[in-house]
Amino acid sequence: MKEKLKKYLKEIIVFVVVLTIAANAFSYYRSQDLNKEKLDLQTVTLLDGSLYTLPSDKPVLLHFWATWCPTCKFEASNIEKISKDYEVITVAVQSGTKEQIQNYLDEHKLSFKVINDEDGFYSRKFNIQAFPTTFIYDSKKSLKFSEVGYTSTFGLYARMALLK
Repeated sequence: MKEKLKKYLKEIIVFVVVLTIAANAFSYYRSQDLNKEKLDLQTVTLLDGSLYTLPSDKPVLLHFWATWCPTCKFEASNIEKISKDYEVITVAVQSGTKEQIQNYLDEHKLSFKVINDEDGFYSRKFNIQAFPTTFIYDSKKSLKFSEVGYTSTFGLYARMALLK
């Protein structure tokens, strides 16, 4: 019995390691065409109509998502958590009117800053092909990390902590 348990545990660990490597390789491949230039956003209009100026001296996490994206829905709580401790701007891509997006945020108890990219302007500017996509910039607005697909809360915090 104990030997069977060890065998299954070993298989599970190997599976998780292989899956992690494959997911990272896939994310790396999909991030090849992303805009790697310095972040040139300074002042943006948020979902509520207010103007928001990004700080010039802090790292920034820029997250592209959509209300119709199942992975984005799964990852949203991670973005919500990190937005409490770091500078986070999210871009809701072709997800409807500001009222529809606000209803989505309210329904899922999300309060992070959102830009409504109703016509896809920002997603084209950053060459977004898949959702979610996350960019992390240092305090000088140079791109340090990009991720296509799901990112864990731990992964987001670790990357942001490296920039402090």
